[in-house]
Amino acid sequence: MNKLVELASKQFQSAFGYQASNIVQAPARVNLIGEHTDYNDGFVLPCAINFSTVVAASKRSDGVIRTLAVNFEGEIDEFSLDASFSFQSLRMWPNYIRGVVAAIQQSEGQQGDKLLGGADLVVAGNIPQGAGLSSSASLEVAICLSLKNLYGLSINETEIAQISQKAENEFVGCNCGIMDQLIAVLGKRNNAMLIDCRTLQATPVAIPAGTRIVIINSNKKRGLVDSAYNERRTQCEAAAQYFGVNALRDVSLDELTIASTQLDPLVFRRARHVITENQRTLQAAEALRAGDISKMAVLMAASHESMRRDFEITVPEIDYLVDIIQDTLGEVGGVRMTGGGFGGCVVALAPKESVNEIISCVESSYARVTGLKESILVCNASDGASAISND
Repeated sequence: MNKLVELASKQFQSAFGYQASNIVQAPARVNLIGEHTDYNDGFVLPCAINFSTVVAASKRSDGVIRTLAVNFEGEIDEFSLDASFSFQSLRMWPNYIRGVVAAIQQSEGQQGDKLLGGADLVVAGNIPQGAGLSSSASLEVAICLSLKNLYGLSINETEIAQISQKAENEFVGCNCGIMDQLIAVLGKRNNAMLIDCRTLQATPVAIPAGTRIVIINSNKKRGLVDSAYNERRTQCEAAAQYFGVNALRDVSLDELTIASTQLDPLVFRRARHVITENQRTLQAAEALRAGDISKMAVLMAASHESMRRDFEITVPEIDYLVDIIQDTLGEVGGVRMTGGGFGGCVVALAPKESVNEIISCVESSYARVTGLKESILVCNASDGASAISND
């Protein structure tokens, strides 16, 4: 974190010729279990991790918001709040910043002219891009918190998450749920967070001492993720509509089974994943509280199989990683795909004594079998977004 803060601060001074007045960070996240349940008003069990986005910022007096992206070779995006900026940039990364600004201005009870002073922003991060660790939500939350602090906006943590989600839904165009943004705000060190995505209630769940979070990035390019994500969401909505409910959260497995002959087979399988995944997520929170990693391993395995068979969002490279890691761990730890799917990462919960075995088994065979080189991150559950002193 200190290196990122130093990098953002130095880049700010170099690019803009003065020192940033405000620095914030927002973490990445990994979801331990509860995939594609958030937009179905269900339950998720993510944790924030110790990789993050840092934003260094200062006010401007001319109504211009100017952002330098360190991770994109120092590219700069600039727009004026006095003119319309409701158009998307041809580059992707500026749209997350523009979307957050637009969402803040549109949010109920906010005075848009509070932002008319503009801002200089420098963004730096160490979250792997396109890996399913939610670098986008981390960026959105960091920008929103930065602007909140610069201009004293009266928005709370939940509202920061909602504004950030709105930016991604309405400006960027990915119809995501609230999980990524909420855990980026509410993360708690050494804890996962059981989130009820209907009420937004978040309950810390301690990760047993001596347990490590190991994330293996398959480095499988995730093509057409947004369109496939939106397609899955439409299929879930079709199932909910059949039952006359607002979301699949309100449908039991028995009700779904009875209706199996009336539903489109594909819609039925999508719904079965969501309904059973909600059950698994609640059971996983209980298992973690009890320190029962063996039970957690069983639930993670069932979650992955459901994503592979019913939701069809895994790929051979991901399945291979899960298989070899599970063979290595046996009953002492669990592993599953994490994130939206079609590539990205797997997450393993394992005793610290098993971490080197996981790394060894992956390094010895994954590249040879798949032709891709993995990236391995050993992570800690971390706190959510916060201000950082730039002294």
